[in-house]
Amino acid sequence: MKDRPITFSIKTRSQKSRARTAVIKTPHGEIKTPAFIPVGTKSTVKSITPEMLKDLGAEAVLSNTYHLYLQPGPEIIKAHGGLGKIMNWSGPTFTDSGGFQAFSLGVALGKNITKFTSSARPGYDEISLKESGHKAGIENAMIPAKIDEEGVMFRSIIDGSAHYFTPKKSIQIQQDLGADIIFAFDECTSPHEPIEYQKRSLDRTHRWALESLKSHIENTEAFSRQALFGIVQGGRHEDLRKESAKFISELSHDGIEFDGYGIGGSFAKEDMMTAVHWVNSILPENKPRHLLGIGEPSDIIKGVMEGCDTFDCVMPTRNARTGTVFVNDNTDTKDKFAYINLNLKNAKYKDDMGPIEEGCGCYTCKNYTRAYMNHLYKAGEMLGGTLATIHNLYFMVQLMEKVRREIDAGRL
Repeated sequence: MKDRPITFSIKTRSQKSRARTAVIKTPHGEIKTPAFIPVGTKSTVKSITPEMLKDLGAEAVLSNTYHLYLQPGPEIIKAHGGLGKIMNWSGPTFTDSGGFQAFSLGVALGKNITKFTSSARPGYDEISLKESGHKAGIENAMIPAKIDEEGVMFRSIIDGSAHYFTPKKSIQIQQDLGADIIFAFDECTSPHEPIEYQKRSLDRTHRWALESLKSHIENTEAFSRQALFGIVQGGRHEDLRKESAKFISELSHDGIEFDGYGIGGSFAKEDMMTAVHWVNSILPENKPRHLLGIGEPSDIIKGVMEGCDTFDCVMPTRNARTGTVFVNDNTDTKDKFAYINLNLKNAKYKDDMGPIEEGCGCYTCKNYTRAYMNHLYKAGEMLGGTLATIHNLYFMVQLMEKVRREIDAGRL
């Protein structure tokens, strides 16, 4: 296989689980794994600057192909020299393929189905439209993304216009965006779909994986500087998950394979790690594994123990903007990773002169009180979201450092 733009070097393997520490070397720096990758959906981590992100210890950023395609457009980002240049971020970058939007703006739109599923609500509602970004009153805004054998028709969340993504188009957009690590185009299905549809969808995702790989190889300049990860799907079915892991890990074109793997899908909370266990029992150990869209600290710990290396999610930053922050739970003597979600909007913090978390080394905790944070949220001041975002991402960075130490010491 030709020299690739990333390398993956395993440092320590746990004797008690599938956990490992490693280093991913990219053209724009190293990522020490296991690692949490903050999400900058539209080429910005909401409410903070790249300098803040670097200062709190983040090593990489993941942005969204679908959203950047709509705004400002890949040609604008390419003209700036790529994703890192336009957002003034010098570290490694990822872009997802847009495949998840076929799900979130399709069968999941207007229903209580997200990355983790629960009972579906029938029909569409204004809350779900608002959460998805659709503007009420736009003609055809409620029409879901439509999937056929060749690709996906999306409705723009900006103006309702129709756009068609194929594997080749997704790869071409990601090549223009210029991230260090990009993903193959796939279909993310709801676990509520019948097994017959799951099988058809998996066949489609596998065909799209090959088309994505071919398209990336054809652009020799992009291929030389960008790594491509294949995505494993299969829902909550063991046979389909294992089939997908085997297919994606063995897929090649002209002797060239994927540089790493993404584990995708929408999960029922209780069986996510079962699916990850099935997949990682088959995926080769010498390449990185990215668990897509997972950001709850407890879920990340489970993913690490099942052999995943990197994770991304909007949850830590989204929660921060609505007043919820992570705090270590030092009263739990059995779980060294125990944490609490605090809602800083609660009235009990109005007169609390302590930091968000005692002993925390983040900029926010060194300089501001819970009482001030409570005031910012109650007053509708944007600074509250900024300061809480700094804290939550610092918490995630410190969590992953602790995880790596525990693996290296043989305790995880």
